[in-house]
Amino acid sequence: MAYHYARFGAQIVITARREKMLQQVVEKCLSLGAQKALYVAADMASESDPDNVVEFALEKLGGLDYLVLNHIGPSPFTMWKGDIEHVRWLMKVNFFSYVQMAWKALDALEQSKGSLVIVSSLLGKMPSPFVAPYTSTKFALNGFFGALYHELSMKKSNVSISVCTLGLIDTDSAMEKVRGITSVPAYPATDAALNIIITGATRQQELFYPWFTHIVTLSKDWFPSFTNYFIQNSYSYIP
Repeated sequence: MAYHYARFGAQIVITARREKMLQQVVEKCLSLGAQKALYVAADMASESDPDNVVEFALEKLGGLDYLVLNHIGPSPFTMWKGDIEHVRWLMKVNFFSYVQMAWKALDALEQSKGSLVIVSSLLGKMPSPFVAPYTSTKFALNGFFGALYHELSMKKSNVSISVCTLGLIDTDSAMEKVRGITSVPAYPATDAALNIIITGATRQQELFYPWFTHIVTLSKDWFPSFTNYFIQNSYSYIP
């Protein structure tokens, strides 16, 4: 997403934990045409870092047009074995930090008639095996920002909220997790990223990528038994 924004000539602030990787991305953004590209290393499980990132962006850019929230913590792709601490930690990274950053940026987005873009997942619409901690965080995102969408609309707010429902995307980390476990097709990250940006720029309420994820989410209500059968038989599991 940073590279697409750079090609559009945007001013960008990115964040992640690995400073060396951030430096490389910023350099490439500048070479692709970004007006400005900055980074701040941060840990989204921290109590203060989510606020600090937004404050840094506001200070360096003088405002915000878009806040794109797309970070997730690592989670094992396996049967849940009762690790409650991991669920608690993952909720901090995948959910609470989103809420914290959105609140911190809301006034600036109101002033710019900006957009809040939340990257969620098909697993936030329908549960699936091997991802109980992860899917719980995505359901939380959909619930919170779905409610916030109504509240902002009722207040005639200038801020749009876009929630992006993604299927399996061919990032290295995702492919490593599902290799040998599922035959569900993966879709290109660069195309997903561009669709997310367009959704925010056009102030659409929802994105489903790829398109058939919308049909899949409807099928669980229309044909629950069939959907459950399909989900459980899409994965390899040997007890």
